[in-house]
Amino acid sequence: MTLVSELSDRSLGPAADAAASADPAVGLRAVHALQRLQERLEAIHVANAREQGWSWQAIAGALGVSRQAVHQKYNRRR
Repeated sequence: MTLVSELSDRSLGPAADAAASADPAVGLRAVHALQRLQERLEAIHVANAREQGWSWQAIAGALGVSRQAVHQKYNRRR
């Protein structure tokens, strides 16, 4: 099974269909769009977690990164 067919089989909607395209231009545009979406969602949820009192360590654990990485990326007190 190829990567393209694996992605198509997951039925993740239009974004997955585009990412699974055999056309590199279509697939790469989809990957770029998904990366932008992921970055926006992460920023929204990190801000929400901080507003609800989550520590940088708890956020980092949920994201699977180090506390230092998430703090450096999202700490607004610079």
